Amino acid sequence: MFAVTILGNNSAIPTAERHPTSQVVTSYDQLLMIDCGEGTQVQMTRFKIRRSRIRHIFISHLHGDHYFGLIGLLNSLSLLGRTEPLTVYAPPELEQILQLQLDCAATQLKFALHFVALRGEAAGVILEEKDLEVSFFPVKHRIPCFGFVFEQQKKKRKIIPEQAQAYKIPAAFYSRLQEGADYQRKDGLLVKNNWVTLPPPKGKKYVYCADTIYDESLVPRLEGADLVYHETTYLHGLAERAAERYHSTSVQAATLAARAGAQRLLIGHFSSKYTELAPFLEECRPVFPNTELSVEGATYLI
Repeated sequence: MFAVTILGNNSAIPTAERHPTSQVVTSYDQLLMIDCGEGTQVQMTRFKIRRSRIRHIFISHLHGDHYFGLIGLLNSLSLLGRTEPLTVYAPPELEQILQLQLDCAATQLKFALHFVALRGEAAGVILEEKDLEVSFFPVKHRIPCFGFVFEQQKKKRKIIPEQAQAYKIPAAFYSRLQEGADYQRKDGLLVKNNWVTLPPPKGKKYVYCADTIYDESLVPRLEGADLVYHETTYLHGLAERAAERYHSTSVQAATLAARAGAQRLLIGHFSSKYTELAPFLEECRPVFPNTELSVEGATYLI
């Protein structure tokens, strides 16, 4: 399974119905959190997300609506007896912020908290685990801010059963074939791997763009994505305000997805000034038809 569950879809100020940004990516049997706004752990309880399965947390930037829920979550994990290590990927200042909060409360976490700093204009792979690769890239916001790419890497080759049988390869060797090995027969014939297998199928790709002004230089990051999450803080009538605050509008997000040739677009980070979200879809879909609203508690397959 490869999917993303929305825990919070709002921007800065929570409303009675919407919470600050947080998402959980499910990749096979592991869960990875993106951003951790205020109220995230309450949303995890509400939507039955198991805290114990979170091993990696990615924080895009240090505006409060993207990390104010983190210290509470870490404290709860410790109180619940967690011993498994947890890794946080974030701008470097967050490590100091968390340590200050822990020190002021004389709190000693019962698990190892590892920290990976995301810096400046850097980009690259930050996690390779099982069949998942996670990379980060800078976006343009008022402070250092980063997006994340989650890619399921299919590493095992696909066996062509009739070919493998024709070359008399025993089934016990199939797992080696999937890893790319050739097969040496007893009669001396070396059966090349590409005679009996096909390359691994293309993996799925999810791109999380975080908070950003409209930026066409992001197009290469989005290309080939099965699902893109892009902020739409404002409807397009407030494009000037969006630019002033380094945010994007509905039409801008849809335009970027269309230019990148993405498969689907998921929009969120809605300003609290809006009580109805349907107009965001009404503005996006004429530009990029396969657009969906991020809805809290909903899970979107990638």
